[in-house]
Amino acid sequence: MPRRDSNPNFVEAVARGLDLIRAFAPGRPDMTLAELANAAGLPRPTASRILYTLEKLGYVRQTPGGYTLTVRVLELGMTYVQEVDMWDVARPHLERLVARTGESSSIAELDGSDIVYVARVAVPKLIALVVRIGTKFPAVPTSLGKVLLAGLDDEKIARVVREPSRSGIEPRWRPELPELLDVLAEVRAQGWALTDEQLASGIRSVAAPLRDGSGAVRAAMNVTVHAAETSTEVLLEEHLPRLLATASAVSADWARRDALPLAHAT
Repeated sequence: MPRRDSNPNFVEAVARGLDLIRAFAPGRPDMTLAELANAAGLPRPTASRILYTLEKLGYVRQTPGGYTLTVRVLELGMTYVQEVDMWDVARPHLERLVARTGESSSIAELDGSDIVYVARVAVPKLIALVVRIGTKFPAVPTSLGKVLLAGLDDEKIARVVREPSRSGIEPRWRPELPELLDVLAEVRAQGWALTDEQLASGIRSVAAPLRDGSGAVRAAMNVTVHAAETSTEVLLEEHLPRLLATASAVSADWARRDALPLAHAT
């Protein structure tokens, strides 16, 4: 078998070992030496030596039907899974969304009666409020906050909004609880939220939920525009479908991450 890289730093034996690990077919608990060698494109003697090494290291074991992977193979991916933060998983999606819309996009979580920004990709725009990672705004008048509050039941919403905001911002829209609950019921039903200059003049945004592996609303993602530049129609007809598709992709990645064994191990 020819070397696949002529660089002297390339270790062909390591590559062949990984080839054999990947050669185990889904749904095939046992594979013979011949099957593995053929799937990996290796001579049988080479495959046999590598399998012997992998067995001694605890990554495969012999069975009556040939060889099978052991649970230790999971260790090869768990370090990466445990080190990659959920926001690192989301960021490439966020960047692609901004590239498609030409508008800033952020992710926020609920912190009492406020939202706190945990991820953001911005484009240069003159808007009334500066947003950075860690910035807090009152949840109620923001599209992100509406989505996050809509993920709660009405009793918890009532408790949360009674908490004083720590943002230092005086919003333009301060609804009474019955009005807020009606708005959040609509957000819950449609799966997204719009804010049109309710936080501050000139700020218009739409947000969608980000769900974890259990289906719970973990965070929210938005697209923010300048009201003088982008109409509500453009925001909803052009940007919202892209936002919903991106939020769905992020949620799917989070669900896959949560489904991996030991994903929450410490």
